Amino acid sequence: MIVHWLILFATVLILVVLYVMDDALRALSDRADGESALGPLRSSKRIAWATLVLVAVLFVVPKELFEPAPPQMATYDAAGNWSGADTTRIEFLDREQRELVLYGRELIRNTAYYLGPNGTVSQQTNGMNCQNCHLDAGTKPWGNNYGAVWSTYPKLRSRTGRVESVAKRVNDCFERSLNGTALDTTGHEMLAIKAYMEWLGTGIETKTKPQGSGIVDLAYLDRPADPEHGAAIFTAKCVSCHQDDGQGVKALAGSTYQYPPLWGDHSYNIGAGLYRLSRFAGYVKNNMPQGATWENPQLTDEEAWDVAAYVNSQQRPDRDLTGDWPKLASKPTDHPFGPYADAFTEAQHKYGPYRPIEEAKTSAE
Repeated sequence: MIVHWLILFATVLILVVLYVMDDALRALSDRADGESALGPLRSSKRIAWATLVLVAVLFVVPKELFEPAPPQMATYDAAGNWSGADTTRIEFLDREQRELVLYGRELIRNTAYYLGPNGTVSQQTNGMNCQNCHLDAGTKPWGNNYGAVWSTYPKLRSRTGRVESVAKRVNDCFERSLNGTALDTTGHEMLAIKAYMEWLGTGIETKTKPQGSGIVDLAYLDRPADPEHGAAIFTAKCVSCHQDDGQGVKALAGSTYQYPPLWGDHSYNIGAGLYRLSRFAGYVKNNMPQGATWENPQLTDEEAWDVAAYVNSQQRPDRDLTGDWPKLASKPTDHPFGPYADAFTEAQHKYGPYRPIEEAKTSAE
């Protein structure tokens, strides 16, 4: 762009000089042979004007017509954890794709505004935003992010016993975490969310799960997780955002949650991934209370397990889970509902201790 400005300035200066010379020559001579001196001068003026027009065009024509767009790329923090795609390169996507990606990101950030109980597009979720669980629009390291979505789907999921697409996985969240109804897989909203997921998957090889994606796996406790101790942790460290009754705080506009409800009618249902204690404990360990990160956690592992036990001991929406985990042996150790392929109780599967269950599963194999 600086070069364009320099050429423009030089061309204007040359035109000024040429016009001054033209006027001078006209004043000095009206003889016939004077025309021969004016001819080349006029040609030079035409060339200068053409150059001026060309430079002006360069200012208004999109630069991608002249320069190849830089490749989209993933970003990583200092420790090598995936932290999203490079947002400075969105502008180099073609217009249609860029609009889809940006709308998809907006849907993740403000789901309820568009699709909540009073949504501007439709009314099909509980009022929470995808971002309430998938932090920073699904890009925070160890923040339940989307780093491995596009690179690992389609894939066989044990929960259904079928190969699932990205659209199916998105709708699982709509039906479970948002306790709502599935999106039309061919509709504009689903296409936008998929475009955003694909863009986030930039630079990640197929079947690869980048470091920092999803939720960290915490080591099991040697005891059951303790809801009573978790209640004390919740009171000390969580109520300032999620309130004593766990119902969270609405944003100023009132259509979305700034701090989501952790139980009750507007929270995730019993089929959501976070209803498993290992998922909730790993999530809060590196992200809660507000300000916590994986580098600077504010909870111990035991506190994370216990507060998970407290939150997931509270009332929340039900869901028919009879179609889940068709192969009982593949059911997660901490899945809180039977039947199981072992003789351990639902209480132990929900709260632990989990090591005896794991050991029994290993010996059975």
